[in-house]
Amino acid sequence: MIRIEADWIRDPRSMAVMAALAPAGQAYFVGGCVRNALLGAPVSDIDIATSLVPQTVCQLAQKAGLKVVPTGLDHGTVTVVSEGQPFEVTTFRRDVHTDGRRATVAFCDSLAQDAMRRDFTMNALYADAQGQVIDPLGGLDDLQARIVRFVGDPSGRIREDYLRILRFFRFFAWYGDPQQGVDAEGLAACAAHSAGLETLSSERVTAEIVKLLAAPQPQTALGAMMQSGVLTRVLAGATLEAFFRFCHLSQPDAVARLAALGGDVSQLRLSRAQSKRLHMLRDAAVGTMSAGELGYRLGAAQARVALDLRCALLEIPSLPADRHAVALGAASRFPVKAADLDPVLSGAAIGARLRDLEMAWIKSSFTLTKGQLLA
Repeated sequence: MIRIEADWIRDPRSMAVMAALAPAGQAYFVGGCVRNALLGAPVSDIDIATSLVPQTVCQLAQKAGLKVVPTGLDHGTVTVVSEGQPFEVTTFRRDVHTDGRRATVAFCDSLAQDAMRRDFTMNALYADAQGQVIDPLGGLDDLQARIVRFVGDPSGRIREDYLRILRFFRFFAWYGDPQQGVDAEGLAACAAHSAGLETLSSERVTAEIVKLLAAPQPQTALGAMMQSGVLTRVLAGATLEAFFRFCHLSQPDAVARLAALGGDVSQLRLSRAQSKRLHMLRDAAVGTMSAGELGYRLGAAQARVALDLRCALLEIPSLPADRHAVALGAASRFPVKAADLDPVLSGAAIGARLRDLEMAWIKSSFTLTKGQLLA
């Protein structure tokens, strides 16, 4: 038997929640916290599955002096807060009706039934208060082999919630083995049901795409998405050639990778900051600014990403001289201010003169002094 040895299991806050629930019924850590603990990966959220109904969970938690937040009672979820740490506690459930976007559920007292409604076998792993792992569906073997496999029939799982198509590729990007590739049965089901993605909200689709692109090496997952027709469903016009070259040049974040994919991002619901940065990188990559000007106007970090994106899009080499020019531009400060100009100038004339002098200074590789510029 496998036992998890993780700090969060022995944390007094976790122990307090389990001590409140376990004596009255079944209570297990479940999903991502168990999966990541087995992989030695960081654990951010701790979820608990229980045979107890939400009202009982609330009563037992409050009796134990824990704070209760009824975050999703209709779906069986209560957030129990132990010394500031939130734990999502959800009653064992089975699906009664699904429409591809949301499910009507019924509570049950069977861990096996609860496991069967989960998306992937590696997410259907449970652990008791002592860390003893319960594996009702063979998820341990899949996790160790780094196989992202749907629970039961892939088509059935997808028809319950079409977002699982994107989750399939996202989980492969983070946990799958690129050498053996994506599970063929799951890939075929995703391709067959890809039209269902059009029923999802832009917010849900965007969140999955951004998480996928944040993976350390998402190339294989993106290749499988293109092969199955899923990628162009959610990002019309996207291409992979420049994306692969870009990933080879650097390890940028999700927004920069999205810029390399191209396509119509108007289908996505990016935040204002994400959208602004995406368009800034795309404009800088295809624009005419020199490497030095990119560094001066965008700062070293952003300019290096824009330069790599330009190299990927135009299929040109990344040169050390350009890297040096970016660093030089980022470190340079324009020496002329409005107060230095001829006092007869005013308004728009001042702005135009400053812009002309700034461009002359940039073209000199930032070498012209204030005196030379004003002369």
